[in-house]
Amino acid sequence: QVRLVESGGGLVQAGGSLRLSCAVSGYIFRVNVVGWYRQAPGKQRELVAAITHGGSTNYADSVKGRFTISRDNAKNTGYLQMNSLKPEDTAVYYCNAKVQTHPLLDNEYNYWGQGTQVTVSS
Repeated sequence: QVRLVESGGGLVQAGGSLRLSCAVSGYIFRVNVVGWYRQAPGKQRELVAAITHGGSTNYADSVKGRFTISRDNAKNTGYLQMNSLKPEDTAVYYCNAKVQTHPLLDNEYNYWGQGTQVTVSS
């Protein structure tokens, strides 16, 4: 059983900052990838940013230069620092983890957090 617990969402004014956290726990050998996705009302869920175990990152064009994804491998925790927030960043943000459960098995399972609301007022 693997569990993802997100925290850090909330209400902020445009131009402000928030930091999201995603703690992964349970039967884990390695968290291969931590990703943050978001879903606004009436829209599809989209990738915001992702980071591999080795630290390689990728970002959606809409957040480049404003958001920074990071992780602490010792704590199995991922972070999303969001600066210069805009009203269009308003969405439910979901953490995603691709988890390898055993060192001798070439497996990877996909898990989601419960989501955290981020609301940016103009």
